[in-house]
Amino acid sequence: MILPEKATEPTMYFIGVTTGKSSIMKLFPEWAKVLGLDGAVIKGIDIAIHADPAEYRRVVEFIRDDELSMGALVTTHKIDLYDAAKDLFDELDPYATMFGELSSISKLDGKLIGHAKDPITSGLAMEAFVPEGYWEKNGGELFVMGAGGSAIAICSTLLEEKHGKDIPSRIVVTNRSEPRLKEIERIVRTLRPDVPADFYLTPDATDNDAAMLGVKPNSLIVNATGLGKDRPGSPLTDDSKFPQGSLVWELNYRGELDFMKQANAVATERDLTVEDGWIYFLHGWTQVIAEVFHLDMTQERFDRIEKLSAATRS
Repeated sequence: MILPEKATEPTMYFIGVTTGKSSIMKLFPEWAKVLGLDGAVIKGIDIAIHADPAEYRRVVEFIRDDELSMGALVTTHKIDLYDAAKDLFDELDPYATMFGELSSISKLDGKLIGHAKDPITSGLAMEAFVPEGYWEKNGGELFVMGAGGSAIAICSTLLEEKHGKDIPSRIVVTNRSEPRLKEIERIVRTLRPDVPADFYLTPDATDNDAAMLGVKPNSLIVNATGLGKDRPGSPLTDDSKFPQGSLVWELNYRGELDFMKQANAVATERDLTVEDGWIYFLHGWTQVIAEVFHLDMTQERFDRIEKLSAATRS
């Protein structure tokens, strides 16, 4: 990990793994014009997955202490950065402390502030493709592969009390490492002890295949592992059997997207609706940019950004 040099213009950072490959590097200058952020720039900070905690602390301290470093969006490292550097923040929002993750770093009135935006952005993204009343009508389940910040956010968003009976009939989460799996289990059972939930340790793709076999038709199947973007592969094998009539959500929008290819290959046969992570990407970034630069992200502004960004997709 290489720290950037002292900022000479208002700078927002993207803390990730392969930030140079992200569409945001081309999109941000255009978005800045729409948002009136004249002179603002974006820079990537690449950190290896599950890096030494000292690396996360150095990045947070740099942003805190550099006057024109305005803040950052964090991806992949949300939980690790929180664990390593939470004591460096003057304020943490309730989602950050509840879920133990950070996706947004900003500064206001001399204070360093951390937010977990995923519960908001995942909800906005799901509104775009999950029909209203879907869960109550169909009785489907939520099957999430991966137990990081995005998976936690999706579970918590769908289980909010405000939805009443329109929630998944069961939550199923799989993950290849036990500590993260235990943490998401603790959160889900704390939030909604009344909702049936199962948590499976799945070190191999065949384990995920087996876990998905027990999922009802008309469910939501989510790849929240990062496989297919920063790391090659899919959490499923090519022999996996998607539940009939289900929604399939690939949280990635770039990379090989092997999971999405698997779903598309049987979409007609299994009556699947397949969605990628593009709208999630747009909401994720616009929410954090609004926090970093203290803007009101109105629907009109978001619509302009969505239309502008669509032209960059191949």
